[in-house]
Amino acid sequence: MAKGMLQDRLYEIIEPITADHGLELVEVQYRQEEHGWVLRVIIYKKDGVSLDDCSRVSRETAHVLDVEDVIPYKYHLEVSSPGLDRPLVTPRDFERNLGKKIKITLVGDEVFSGEGIIENVDGDEITLKIDNKTLSFSSAQVKKAKLVIEF
Repeated sequence: MAKGMLQDRLYEIIEPITADHGLELVEVQYRQEEHGWVLRVIIYKKDGVSLDDCSRVSRETAHVLDVEDVIPYKYHLEVSSPGLDRPLVTPRDFERNLGKKIKITLVGDEVFSGEGIIENVDGDEITLKIDNKTLSFSSAQVKKAKLVIEF
């Protein structure tokens, strides 16, 4: 099975497990790392992901993957939350963080780098509030974006 097809199949298998527990499946990564193959499952819940959430998803995912037998190599399964410093990549990442301050670099006709508040996400269009102005752009223009962590 080609890597893209395997990635899609893993998402099809794992997404219902996370949905059953009121969680969002943010990302599935399957790649070879220094210590071998790793299947990394990133989950999200508005009120925060608990250790119990990770344990349940890990246990059920391992069981279903053993039955389905879709992964050709031995692997380590890791289930975690996105973390505060995770880059914002997809429109869903921006939507999940509406109202929060981000640092962003955009490319396109003009390069922009700065900070703003995520004001709206409509499909692929994202709107930031920067001071008293708004800036709209497509997710394809995002070179780099991260939450600004303020304590």
